[in-house]
Amino acid sequence: MSISKTKSSFYRRLYVAHLIDTGVSSVPAIIEFSGMPRRTAQDTIKNLAELDIICEFEQTQGERNHSGHYVIRDWGAINQTWLKQHIAEIRGLLDYP
Repeated sequence: MSISKTKSSFYRRLYVAHLIDTGVSSVPAIIEFSGMPRRTAQDTIKNLAELDIICEFEQTQGERNHSGHYVIRDWGAINQTWLKQHIAEIRGLLDYP
């Protein structure tokens, strides 16, 4: 089933936010887990704010080389229960694991 670019972009953002919230919370981890290109992962994280999802980078104490992970601080209008119930369908539509 083919989905529109708008819908795939929306679902990709939900998918990445879900990954971050469940512990796959760095760009290298997202790339390794999903097979997503680095630039796509980075752009998707950056664009979470367009959905009013507040995602912040937490740097590891004492590290200077951007070592750390992302944390979802606020889901905005996104219903996490709905997302958890539909994540398998979203992964399938996006062809991600």
